[in-house]
This record gives sequence, C-alpha cells and structure tokens, in this order.
Amino acid sequence: MERQWHPVFAIGPYVLLAVLVAYTMITKWADGASLLLDLLLCGLAAVSMLLARLKPVFFWALLGIMLVLVIRDPWFGCLTPAGFIYAFRVLRWPWELVGVAAVAVIAGTAQATAVDKSTLFGLLSYIGVLAANVGPMCLFAWFLQRGAKHEEERERTMLELSEANRRLEATLAVNADLHERLLSQAREAGVLDERQRMAREIHDTLAQGLIGIIAQLQAAEQATDDPAAWQRHLSLATGLARESLSEARRSVHALRPAPLETGRLADALSGVAGRWSALHGLEVALTTTGTPRPMPPEVEVALLRTAQEALANVAKHAQAGRVGVTLSYMEDSVALDVRDDGKGFDPADGSSGFGLIAMRQRVEGLSGTLQIESEPGAGTGISASVPAEALL
Repeated sequence: MERQWHPVFAIGPYVLLAVLVAYTMITKWADGASLLLDLLLCGLAAVSMLLARLKPVFFWALLGIMLVLVIRDPWFGCLTPAGFIYAFRVLRWPWELVGVAAVAVIAGTAQATAVDKSTLFGLLSYIGVLAANVGPMCLFAWFLQRGAKHEEERERTMLELSEANRRLEATLAVNADLHERLLSQAREAGVLDERQRMAREIHDTLAQGLIGIIAQLQAAEQATDDPAAWQRHLSLATGLARESLSEARRSVHALRPAPLETGRLADALSGVAGRWSALHGLEVALTTTGTPRPMPPEVEVALLRTAQEALANVAKHAQAGRVGVTLSYMEDSVALDVRDDGKGFDPADGSSGFGLIAMRQRVEGLSGTLQIESEPGAGTGISASVPAEALL
C-alpha cells in the first residue's frame, strides 16, 4: 500500500532544519566560528531528506549526517522528529523498527551531551537516557505496525467481500437468465406434452370411433336388402358416434375415460372387450390373474388406452380368428397382454403407426415397458408392464 505524505510531514522537516540552520548561524556568527562545515552538513541533510522519499537507502545517510550534527552541536537533537517521520514513512517493517531505534539513539545522545560518560554512573545514566528514548519509540512503532496490519487486513477483507459480491451478482444474473430459460423451456415442454396428450386422446377416441362408424355405415350400405341388419349397423354407428363425442369432451377436459369412472380397470377392460366383440363379431377372451388392487388414475388410463389401441389394430390389420386380453396383478408390477393369431407383421421394418408410438409414450411415461412380439403369419402380442413404483 502506497503511503501518502501529509503536508505537515512533507514540509515540516525542512522548516525544522531551516530553523536550526538559522539558530546555528546566529550562535556561531556571534562566536566568530566557521559555518562552512555546518552549512555543508545541513545541505547534505536536506538533500538526503529529499532523496529518502524516493530511495529509502538515503534515510541511513540522513541518520549519519544527523549523528555528526548532534555530536558537533547538541541542539541538532531537535531535528530527530524529522528522523522519526522519515523512519515511519519510508521504511518497511521490520526495518522501520531498526530506523526508529537508531533515531531514538541519536535523540538520547543529544539529550545526554552534558553527561560525563567516563564514569560508571555517567555511562549508566547515558544508557538510561537511551533506553528512555528507544523503548517508548519502539513500542509506539510496534503499535503503529499492528494498527497498519489490521487496517491492511480490513481493506483486504473489504476487497475480498467486494469481489465476492461482484461474483455473486454475476452468478445471480447468470442464474436469473438460466431460470428464465428454464421457465421458457418448461412452458415449451408443457405445450409439447399437452399437444402429445391431445394427439393421443384424439387418436384413441375420435380416430378409432370414426373408423368404427365408417365400418358400420359401409356394412349398412351392403345390408340394404336386410332391414334388420341395416338397422343394427346403423344403431351401432350411432352409438359409436355418441361414445366418441363423449370421450372427445372428456379428453378436452383431461377427465378419465368413461369406463373408468364407475369401475376398476378389470371392469373397464371387460366393457371395452364386450363392445369390441359386438362391433367386429369376434369374441375376446378376457382373463384377470392375481389380486386386483387400486392403482393411480394415470396407470389405469394408460393400460386401458393400450388395450383399446391394441384391439383397434387387431380389427384393422390382423384378420385374426382368436383374440385374448390378460390383466395380471403381480407383486412388483401390473401387466397387460393383448394377443391375436392374425397375420402379424415385422416390428423392425419401421412401419409402426402413431398408435403404437402413443402406446409406448403412455407406458414409458410411467417408467413402464412396452414389448411387441410379432412376425408375418404368426400373430401379434403386445405386452405393457408398469412397475410397482408407479402404483404407489
């Protein structure tokens, strides 16, 4: 830390030296003594004080000149305050302590000029004067050093706190930006999830219902000569239209499918299988194993929609003679299997439609698995399994 010079400390030593030069000239002029050496020493002292501010090494030159001046004329002991100023201002610790002690020795020497140092008592007195100067000044220097050290530590702590606050503000700004982006992504993800949900619901309700309606209307066209058959196909088409409209409204409001409102999943599957058999004239063998237990609505909806889609695919593509649906309640999961003996297909040919994709999305969204086993001419098996964690 750079030390600033107060005007008093910067100018005071020169004023003090000038006063002592003036006093020396008056005193020695009256005695008729030569002033050349005194003026030379005082000039060197002034130059040393000037250079000591730039190079601390000149401080020691100043001390040597001050010692010579004090030995020649004790009143130059009054210049020692300037020595203390320079010791405190230009020296670094621990040299500051050495410089202060040296200036104190010069001050004590000036004060003890009249003491007879040739006797033991005089020597002890001289040492006592030096101790009286060196001890307090060194103690004062030590307290100043401690204060300066504490001040430096405080300033360093303040700088560290300021830097920490700056970094914290930068981090908060980054976090705010990240939070905004996460919110934006969450909104986009929510919109995408809702679109996917509506697409699945439209496919599972409206699309399948319309396919069934078209099939019944086409059958009615072919049964114009049989009023009873024509009326039956027309009634089935009307019922499908009403059911599809009801399911579409429930999908818009994100309500549970109607079959699950009044019964458990096994009962809902029984109703779906019965309606499918009535529409397509093919009996569905429904089997339930294990002990039925309550499940979260989203699990029941996923398995019900999986069964509906699997049966719809059987009607559209399989040309099957037998269809079986099995609901298995196991200790660690619940599984739904839909199998037929139709013409099958190759799951690896990449031709899977949206229905199979929607089934997989529903089941895997619950941490479950969807397996499709099929090959041309060997029928198809679809197995959906939801683990126990999703049932809690």
